[in-house]
Amino acid sequence: MKSKIVSFHQDEARDWVARLACGHNQHVRHNPPWVSRPWVVTNEGRAAALGSELDCKKCDEGKPAD
Repeated sequence: MKSKIVSFHQDEARDWVARLACGHNQHVRHNPPWVSRPWVVTNEGRAAALGSELDCKKCDEGKPAD
């Protein structure tokens, strides 16, 4: 299920986490070559990503909000 990004925060390891409109959190790491998300490492990139959609596996599994 798709859900929009509403904000970002960092976890205890300082990895970026997206807060989704559905109430779930999802890591959004830039970890090439496996995951390429260069936009996540800058304030401007994260700001531009607000409102974009990510697949929420927690919604697909019917899990409650984080």
